[in-house]
Order: sequence, then C-alpha cells, then structure tokens
Amino acid sequence: MAGLRLAGIYRYPLKSAAGLACERAALDDFGVAGDRRWLLVDLAGEFLSQRGLPALALLQAVEQGDGLSLAFGGEQLAVPGPAPGAPTRTVTVWGDRVAALDAGDAAAGWLGERLGTPCRLVYMPADCRRQVDPAYAPAGRRVSFADGFPLLVLTQASLDGLNARLPVSVPMDRFRPNLVIDGAEAHAEDGWRRLRIGAVTIDLVKPCARCVIPSIDQATAARDPHVNRVLAGYRRRDGAVLFGQNGLHDGPGTLAVGDPVTVLA
Repeated sequence: MAGLRLAGIYRYPLKSAAGLACERAALDDFGVAGDRRWLLVDLAGEFLSQRGLPALALLQAVEQGDGLSLAFGGEQLAVPGPAPGAPTRTVTVWGDRVAALDAGDAAAGWLGERLGTPCRLVYMPADCRRQVDPAYAPAGRRVSFADGFPLLVLTQASLDGLNARLPVSVPMDRFRPNLVIDGAEAHAEDGWRRLRIGAVTIDLVKPCARCVIPSIDQATAARDPHVNRVLAGYRRRDGAVLFGQNGLHDGPGTLAVGDPVTVLA
C-alpha cells in the first residue's frame, strides 16, 4: 500500500492525564520513551483512570528532568523524581501487581485536593518487568503502566469514518493513540499484521477494545455517551467495541512525523 505516512506521535507521561504531541520520539523497551511511566493509584494501590475519574483529562503532566511538572486549573506543582531509597508501593494495573516508587506526600496531597479523591503518585523504575500478555508477546516483552501493550496504532481515516457518523466531530485525543497513520482507508489497520515505520518494525497483535474514555471530552472532562453508542453501532465484534490496534515494536529506534509507513504483512 503506497502513500502511507506517520501523521502523529503521542505520549502520555502520566497514565490517563493529558497527552503530548511529539514531532519525534525515541522508542525504548516500554514503547514511546516516557509513555505512562507515572501513575495515580488509590490508597489500596489500584490504578486510577478517566474511567472513574474524568477530571484526569484536565491534568497536565510534562516530564521535567527525572520528575514531573503538573498543572491543573491554573495551579502548578513541580514533582521531583523519586530519590534513591524512595518507598516502594505495590500497585495494581488490570490485575498486574507492580512494584513502583512513591513520589511522596506533597504530590499526593496536591493531587488529592484537586481531583477530589485520596491518591498516591507513583513511578515505574527502569528495572521494572511488567510482562505483556503472553498470549500475544514472547516472555520478557514488557510494558509500562499502559493498559496492556507498548503501542496503540490508529489511522486518521478510521477517525474520519467515525466523525462522518457523528453530529459533531471529535478529535483524535479521545482515543489516546501513540501512533497515527495517514493515507489508508478507514480501519485498514484491522487487516495489517506487520508495519515498518522509518527503520522500526511493529507487529499489530490485538485489536483495541474500547471503554468509556472515548466519550470523555479531553478539554472539559464532560461525558458524551453518544460517541460510544455510535461506535458500538458499527464496530462491535464479539461483545467488544474495537477501534485501533495494539502493537509491539522490534526494538529501540526513533520515529518522526512524516516517516514513510510500509505494510509488510
């Protein structure tokens, strides 16, 4: 298939907080470097997301050295990276128990006040080994605090196809992809198994089953269930609403917006 190109690269430093568009990005063992290495959890250690806490859409999180710069409602907080010897907290993401580093009481208090719920901010260290679902990946393939896979791939045409069915168009940020490809037909990614983007090879291993988050306006945190109802009307398969493909890259590399995309299988 000719004429495909990488049209967008996104990373999400803090899981379920606002995303960042990138012109270039390195890929490391976890996926897009810096993607979802930070996480908010409740006091029992269970991960928090926009599914239950839509206000997370309004939380800006940008890497600042080894730490984070947080912004919410016009207020800001600089969070240093966890120091050597920082307390370890066992957290749970979709049943996976992960040893993470706690970012301290100041960050937890600031976030809890603004989000309206007690929480802790934690960081996944470089030596963490959260295994990708072994049904789709070999032993040793790891993932950050992302739902399950290092990369999420969407085509621009798939979003365009949805918007053609909606009374008001929605932006790509509703679907929180890592990589957006332009030049394909809507849902062409459903039939792709292996891609080369620039010098990086990516296997598409599992369709992405969608939850409530596409119904959340990322600029206001307001819910619009109409989006999910429309999606379900034409994208439901075996009880799940599918939109996009989860991917595994073949190793470290660098991607840039505009890179050519080749479908290998």
